[in-house]
Amino acid sequence: MQLLLISNSTMAGEPYLDYPKHEIKKFLGDKPVKALFIPYAAVTFSFDDYEAKVEQRFAEIGHHVRGIHHYDDPVKAVEEAEAIVVGGGNTWQLVRMLHDNNLMKPIAKRVANGMPYIGWSAGSNVACPTLRTTNDMPIIDPLGFDCLKLVPFQINPHYQDKNPDGHAGETREQRIEEFLEVNPDTYVVGLREGTMLKYDDGKLSLIGNLKARIFKKDQKPLELSSEDNFNFLLKN
Repeated sequence: MQLLLISNSTMAGEPYLDYPKHEIKKFLGDKPVKALFIPYAAVTFSFDDYEAKVEQRFAEIGHHVRGIHHYDDPVKAVEEAEAIVVGGGNTWQLVRMLHDNNLMKPIAKRVANGMPYIGWSAGSNVACPTLRTTNDMPIIDPLGFDCLKLVPFQINPHYQDKNPDGHAGETREQRIEEFLEVNPDTYVVGLREGTMLKYDDGKLSLIGNLKARIFKKDQKPLELSSEDNFNFLLKN
């Protein structure tokens, strides 16, 4: 498989998808690719607007996207795609529409057979076994929590170490600890903004200047950098 799982689309003060675009280019290669874009996580803006926003950035690096909403047969579109790109937004809405369009199995099959997969935020969440470590509000019944299972661990994108000043609610770590109480055999990767996980040629690695925080029940959280080996997560 070839996976690029990105924590977030945009860093503060930067254009949309600017910081990961060079990694996306390296991941897809020099030959132009027209990737199938899944905009289903968009809720407050149109799929066309989302597609245009992503296409603008991909065109800068010599690649292109076309939204799956333009196709009469979404499953066939997946089966014929060169690569797949799943955008961020609301994970619950994304999972619902993937189920509604019967796309979970076709996407997983194509990716398992080598089709490159790029996702950010919600698009990284759905690469996991379930959506249960998303940060998003459950605005719709997803018709099941199961996702693509491209990796055996969970990702918490946009991971933050502490709450904003003045907020006394649970920290992200406390929320993850709740998940681990119920799912003690599962690793959770706290993926900080500005970082991404890449899987290629049998190797899982971190890209970015910040460390990832790795959680497992009854284990002290690990802080791992881009210099560390992440392959132990694949044995979960």
